[in-house]
Amino acid sequence: MSTTKPIHGRNRVVIEEVTPQIGTGVNAGLYPACRIVGDEVVVSAAIFADGHDHLAARLLYRKNSDKRWISAPMTATSNDLWTGSFQVDKLGSWSFTVQGWIDHFDTWVSDTKKRLAAQPDPQNPDPNATPQDIPLAFRSGAILIRDAAKKARGADSRRLLQVAESLTAEADQNADLYEYPLTPEIEALVSSYPDLTLATRYAPELPLWVDRERARFSAWYELFPRSASSIPGQHGTFADVENQLPEIAEMGFDVLYLPPIHPIGRAFRKGPNNSTTSVESDLGSPWAIGDKSLASAKNKEDNGGHKSIHPQLGTFKSFDKLVAATKAHGLEIALDIAFQCSPDHPWVTEHPDWFVTRPDGSIQYAENPPKKYQDIYPLNFESHDWRGLWDELYSVFEFWIKRGVHIFRVDNPHTKALPFWEWCLGKLREHYPDTLFLAEAFTRPHVMYSLAKRGFTQSYTYFTWRTDKDELQTYLEEITRPPVSDFFQPNFWPNTPDILHRSLQQGGRPAFMQRLILAATMTANYGIYGPAYELGENTPATPPVGKTESEEYLDSEKFQIRQRDRNGPGTIVPLITSLNQIRRANPALQSNLSLHFHDAENPQILCYSKSTSDFENTVLVAINLDPFNEQSSWIHLDLEKLGIPSNQDFIVEDLLTGVAYTWQDRRNYVALKPDRQPAHIFRIIRPV
Repeated sequence: MSTTKPIHGRNRVVIEEVTPQIGTGVNAGLYPACRIVGDEVVVSAAIFADGHDHLAARLLYRKNSDKRWISAPMTATSNDLWTGSFQVDKLGSWSFTVQGWIDHFDTWVSDTKKRLAAQPDPQNPDPNATPQDIPLAFRSGAILIRDAAKKARGADSRRLLQVAESLTAEADQNADLYEYPLTPEIEALVSSYPDLTLATRYAPELPLWVDRERARFSAWYELFPRSASSIPGQHGTFADVENQLPEIAEMGFDVLYLPPIHPIGRAFRKGPNNSTTSVESDLGSPWAIGDKSLASAKNKEDNGGHKSIHPQLGTFKSFDKLVAATKAHGLEIALDIAFQCSPDHPWVTEHPDWFVTRPDGSIQYAENPPKKYQDIYPLNFESHDWRGLWDELYSVFEFWIKRGVHIFRVDNPHTKALPFWEWCLGKLREHYPDTLFLAEAFTRPHVMYSLAKRGFTQSYTYFTWRTDKDELQTYLEEITRPPVSDFFQPNFWPNTPDILHRSLQQGGRPAFMQRLILAATMTANYGIYGPAYELGENTPATPPVGKTESEEYLDSEKFQIRQRDRNGPGTIVPLITSLNQIRRANPALQSNLSLHFHDAENPQILCYSKSTSDFENTVLVAINLDPFNEQSSWIHLDLEKLGIPSNQDFIVEDLLTGVAYTWQDRRNYVALKPDRQPAHIFRIIRPV
């Protein structure tokens, strides 16, 4: 323990446990908590001091581009805990802190009222009563009020000086019985000019990042542009994607995510079903980025790499037209950023030191033994030219932002250096604060959360592999509550081009319906890879050597054109459309913070609710997790979490069917058939 006297030894107030705050120990406050424009940011802290003096506290907050701090009062709740709030109305970086001080005036008010209450009755004097020196107390109060007047200006200062003089005059009367001399209005006026000479200010100032609404609430639709043509076997174009926009918008999606649109390398190009041999007509994987032979003679940046467009998809002009058309349909384009290269990428020859060189002089390709990806070279973030590498990767984002793209899905960010992401995303958000980043981070929890802390707006999750009731509830309670929810926005994907989970392979159409409903209602951000999802495509590829099952699609679209009619037989487009309409019409589903699980006696029935803070909108979901059998259960509702008084009837309206039921109190019954009605999505109609 240090024996050095503190610099501010007269500051008696202690401030601890300030929230929201990301990190603990030496990392406390290192990364920003995240909120959305328009949010009320609730701040709490433990604030205390020695003795019995009263305390006061306030919040200080500002947009970092503003020099002036704004203050908001904090209120004591219980056990030294205080709370206050402020509203964020602009995108970007904010700061806040907490200030606390001994409130000598409020202490005086309390003590003076106690003294006055203990005055002896002049008509019936008590010889044993303790004398109360009221005049001295009044003079002490006058001193405090004069101090406040020195801080005030104009009419406030003059009014406070008058009150101080009046208080001194009352003290000089030496009356037998005194009454309390101040009004609540005067008390409030004095308190508005506090003495902060010895105030304690929490350090360090805490960071806050404010995103736009799309960060918290979005529905993503992924498609491969090369499969978008209506002509069988023909390579799709941006114009073909544009033709599909009305259907995608009609389904209710607001983000259209395109896998990499860049030239594809020819060396070691993969054939269908990830075959290591290919023929001239094979297209290869869009993630094997780069073909310097397609560089533009007119545009230096268009060198066949990450700032180029695959010529079969179209031109920059047709891409710009697609971006504009997407916006006109109420959607946004999300581009895939995959920082890796084919052997034909221009970086390989221009910057060989950005890659790992093996002892034989060749460049190390990607491996996940025993798997080999000879068509992809990973970047080396330990390169001696790491600064040049960082600058170039940053410029890739900026290039597409300047072409109107403000959402990016980032491929495998957990295989790139975390310091790079902190620098790159920090700089991008500083210059383009409306830009959003989705991390495709199927990785360990600490790494996944670390990416979010360093600037990724949303993240893929383990939802795909959480299938039973206990797994789902435990996981959702982890990611939708503080401290995780202060920096991590989950995005639920029941499938991706890489992941066809066993539950979908085995459960058929009911499983696709169930997982869709879970993704769309448990979290405010979700996405699907289509048209494979709408059509319930569930045939896996042959398992790799040494494995008993595969999560890869048979005839994967990653390696070949797959043209489908999303409105074909068995499609669940109507369910998707209904779910997105329900999400948009019910604000309760547009956030994760109110998610609450209710007890169901049957382990195959999961029940949960979401509500707005005022309970004006509450949605209750009961879903059958069994794709093969009808399941029924008594559910036990936590009425307080639904905003419903006990012992009152209330109406639940099923938003999927339009049928309404009258329920009574906490215990109610549901029966759900997986192939016909796998779930109820109820809107609660409260008793009047």
